Amino acid sequence: MDILSAFLTHPVGPELLLALFAAAVIAAAIDAIAGGGGLITLPAMLAAGVAPATAIATNKVQSSMGTAMAAITYVRSGQVRVREVVPRILTVLAGAALGSLAVQSIDPSALGRILPVLLGVMAAYFLLSPRVGDIDAEARVPGWVTGWIVAPLIGFYDGFFGPGTGSFFMLALVALDGRGMRRAVAETKLLNLTSNLSALAVFALGGHIDWMLGAVMATGAIIGARIGAALVIARGTRIVKPLLVCTCLALSARLAWTEYRADAAPPPAAVSAEIPATE
Repeated sequence: MDILSAFLTHPVGPELLLALFAAAVIAAAIDAIAGGGGLITLPAMLAAGVAPATAIATNKVQSSMGTAMAAITYVRSGQVRVREVVPRILTVLAGAALGSLAVQSIDPSALGRILPVLLGVMAAYFLLSPRVGDIDAEARVPGWVTGWIVAPLIGFYDGFFGPGTGSFFMLALVALDGRGMRRAVAETKLLNLTSNLSALAVFALGGHIDWMLGAVMATGAIIGARIGAALVIARGTRIVKPLLVCTCLALSARLAWTEYRADAAPPPAAVSAEIPATE
């Protein structure tokens, strides 16, 4: 009864909570296939009037639950060789921790100018490369290169900046390790889950999470992730490839637009100089 009361009296309102539940279902289904679910859930929460800090923190609740469900589904279906992934999970965790520490002393804004170009290049690779398929190909580098160098670097990036992390994992697994798309998506979800849980712990300690909203959206994310993972297992490249290309392009466009707006805005000194004196 207390839970129902909290739902009905939540500041967002029950109607918007249900709308955010639906948004989480859709976002998690897409995220389980190609990543980028945050492109849907974060704007949806902000449009519902959730404060930015709370929206970012609460998004990790639903994202973590959706990623966990997708990962479990992939493991159960035999798409992941867990023993091979565990060392990479540990190195990603270490990299994410270092990235979280570094972001406190280094300005990450320069990445916002570079990332749209990188995501555009990745979209072209996934669209045009003959190595992108459902069958594993020959690896181009030894496994330790990806596990002990590339994986922690991507983990560091996730802790330091974040957008497009899943696409970077996919690129590394396909281009360097020769993974087929099904297996690459499955392993990416396990690696993403590591950094999501790490960030979730930090946000929980900071007290920024709206737990009722998080629970509602996490329920939707679990349902959506199960649907998305089932589609990947059944259809493979036919569904992953176009969605992955679209996700890379959408994220690239969003980051480029955000960076353009930031560059176009006049600095605070210029703004204050234009305000007439009131003496």
